[in-house]
Amino acid sequence: MIKPSSLQKGDRVAVIAPAGPPDREHLLQGQRVLEEMGLDVVIGKNVFNAEEDLAAAGEKRLADLHEAFSDPAIRGVFCANGGFGSAKIAPMIDYEKLQSNPKIFWGYSDITYLLNAIQQFSDLVTFHGPMVASDLNDEQITKETASSFAPLFTGESIIYDSHTSRLQTIAHGTGEGPLAGGNLTLLTSGLGTPYQVKSKGSILLIEEVAEPAFRVDLMLTHLKQAGVFDEVQGVVLGNFQADPDEHFKIRKVLQNFFAHARFPVVENFLFGHCQPNYGVPLGVEATLTTSPPQLLIDSGVQ
Repeated sequence: MIKPSSLQKGDRVAVIAPAGPPDREHLLQGQRVLEEMGLDVVIGKNVFNAEEDLAAAGEKRLADLHEAFSDPAIRGVFCANGGFGSAKIAPMIDYEKLQSNPKIFWGYSDITYLLNAIQQFSDLVTFHGPMVASDLNDEQITKETASSFAPLFTGESIIYDSHTSRLQTIAHGTGEGPLAGGNLTLLTSGLGTPYQVKSKGSILLIEEVAEPAFRVDLMLTHLKQAGVFDEVQGVVLGNFQADPDEHFKIRKVLQNFFAHARFPVVENFLFGHCQPNYGVPLGVEATLTTSPPQLLIDSGVQ
């Protein structure tokens, strides 16, 4: 996998919206957070485009992606928010262009589809992390979320243990492999396509939001029957945001589903639709242990 270069203060980064337009005020608030990190932020031409024609909207969102990767002055590409439609532009991406101009690509939720597609066809490390409008706005941001951008500058590896959140082990063991995954719905929708997550030998990250327990169980079963869990080396369960009653049911689903796994499974990592929302690189080597529970992730930049 190709690691993009680390960031330095003064570097220019682009904000794009492959999954739909963000709230304008929230985006401007998030832009200020990036600027406080010392970055020069440019906003994609089509970020606020609310084109009703989905095909036309996809072409404009794709144009922002290609322009950001083509511009040698831009060192990182950060997504504004989630939404829908990322899957539609995956077949149209010029993956050779991205591979020839490696840089940080950062997002989650619906962006999961692009994180996996870019990894597979550009051999580029991508980043599952908090987004500019939805996570860095004044209402949502926490200092922990903002601090998870720091490894992009320092190149440090990431150690995630119970000092970060109260991790709980479902299945014991030790696993090593590249970190992969993302949002459960998007992982499931990618099955059978050229953009299906590469789970063989991986530590698989799974998170979700606003899905009932029965749907979580159905999607996990779909992944299992498609062979996704056959050769994974571990599973990291992120946030599964839901109301308290439904969250209790979801935890039961997760515990029952993974109780007899042959690989380590740890839950309650703060990745995804939550605050704090910690950013992590995908495609780099990671080690998951359970005594005590800990996830060690190599640096995503060079």
